[in-house]
Amino acid sequence: MAELESGRLLFILAADHRDSLERDLYRLTAPPTPDQAARIVADKLLIYRAVLDAAAELPAEVQPGILIDEQYGASAAELAASSGGAVDLTMPLEASGHPFFEFAYGDAWKAHAEFFATDHSKVLVRDNPGFAVHDREKQAATLAEVSAWAREVGRPLILELLVPATDADKAATGGDTDRYDSERRPGLTVEVMEYLQDAGVSPSFWKIEGLETTSAAESVARTAVRGGRDARCIVLGRHAPTQRLDRWLDIAAPVDGFAGFAIGRSIWWDALLDHLDGRATEGEARARIRDAYLGFAKDYLKASER
Repeated sequence: MAELESGRLLFILAADHRDSLERDLYRLTAPPTPDQAARIVADKLLIYRAVLDAAAELPAEVQPGILIDEQYGASAAELAASSGGAVDLTMPLEASGHPFFEFAYGDAWKAHAEFFATDHSKVLVRDNPGFAVHDREKQAATLAEVSAWAREVGRPLILELLVPATDADKAATGGDTDRYDSERRPGLTVEVMEYLQDAGVSPSFWKIEGLETTSAAESVARTAVRGGRDARCIVLGRHAPTQRLDRWLDIAAPVDGFAGFAIGRSIWWDALLDHLDGRATEGEARARIRDAYLGFAKDYLKASER
């Protein structure tokens, strides 16, 4: 449970999805039966094994990682924790499917967070300067508590930041999500980062939505180290198509302060869907996930050399 060495890149395969996974991939309309839950557990283990397969093909400057939840990924987390550093283990603290941050295990969150030998802890945060002041202040205060705990126990914090458009943002960009991503989200992201920093939130990594320009990536990276803070940025996937994700990686990788990615559904969703529907064997799905993960890894490494 140590900080990532300076100069190393962190390539995380994110597989901590829960509510959306049950609903959209496994098409569940009620809490899973024991058999259904066992299938999700097995598929999460498949994802972990795909990362382990890929690890041997990555250069020494890359630290492979898995982001996995306790609910369905406990067995994978135990394997990662005992991998001798072959796979970096990150686990989420947040409950799935809530608009603002809530702990997955309520008042027992520390006991759960400290049970596994994680290398990092992760929080998913949705924020926008246009959100209600009270909700933002309450969330920021909780995140400051988490940030202090992470430093105290040596489980460096990854803060996954989503900046959804408000009605005002949508009106300003004519409801065009691409315009919002390029014209408004970068500036709003910086505003939110500064707001959280001023509230006492100090993650080791900011997990950031893809940016469309080098200047936007540079601005975010500068904000991460504002005031002498020690923090880096990684790019999240947002289930984007491969072509768009490659663009985001190409933009971020050469920027000082970016140190990798945390990509999930864009890597494993289609492979698991085909496996679930009988169009791919377990071995075929595992190989596809490995290859997709390595594809993004190679793209990032190539872009970072420019």
